[in-house]
Amino acid sequence: MTHPPQVQKDPGKKMQDILSSPEKDISSPETDISPPETDISLPETDIVEEVKPGEDIFANIPRKTEKPELPSRASSLRKKPSRREASSRWENALRALWTSASVISMLINIVVIALLILLYQNYSVMQVPPEIDTNTPKDLLKGLYDNFELMDKAHIETMIVVEDQIPVKFDLDLNQITNVVLSEAVTIDGARVTLTTGGLNIYNAPATVILPKGTILPIVLNIKVPVDEMIDITLNVPVDIPLEETDLHIPFTGLQEVVTPLYCLASPNALSISGEAICP
Repeated sequence: MTHPPQVQKDPGKKMQDILSSPEKDISSPETDISPPETDISLPETDIVEEVKPGEDIFANIPRKTEKPELPSRASSLRKKPSRREASSRWENALRALWTSASVISMLINIVVIALLILLYQNYSVMQVPPEIDTNTPKDLLKGLYDNFELMDKAHIETMIVVEDQIPVKFDLDLNQITNVVLSEAVTIDGARVTLTTGGLNIYNAPATVILPKGTILPIVLNIKVPVDEMIDITLNVPVDIPLEETDLHIPFTGLQEVVTPLYCLASPNALSISGEAICP
């Protein structure tokens, strides 16, 4: 029995039929997605349509456009943590914070207890002066405030000794009557003398007169005496400088303002040296 010869289809049309067939579900493991076995071999006696050179045999095959892959629901669920995971993280953070705070508190308590023990052990060794009592802070602040106030109202009083040389240059006018004593004999020529004796009288006669040494003569002085000398001087100059009129007034009042809040806290009825109320 002879079989009729099988007519071979065009390979391009076979590929088109395969691609255009309905898609099968590939998610099921039972589905066989392997392409059907087709014998595309041609016997030597079959006539195959001649393909012209340069002609695309896949031109009639419809091309399948690829769709963008969307994230699956499972992957999106993995990215968002569940409420249970979030609450567990919050609880872990609170536990870590509580543990840290507890450790720090315990360390502080240990240090404070150690200091108290040391103070208790050394209390008998420490010698506190009897002057220190409950009023010591108030007395200390009062002393500071009063002394700052006294410093602001203080005066610098002293005696400054000035020793120096000063030039003296001027003309001294002399016009007075005085007596002079001759240090030696003086001869006066061409003098006019009047002499009266018991038997001889001479009137206004020219003569030569000799004045002996030691003779006192009254004279009138009317002269100018030039003075040009360096004179040594020694002076005691008193000095009185009030500090409230100097630049020290601002720092002294500033120190009083710094001490005032503490002083008023320790003694609300505090008074200044002049008797004025310090606290408002």
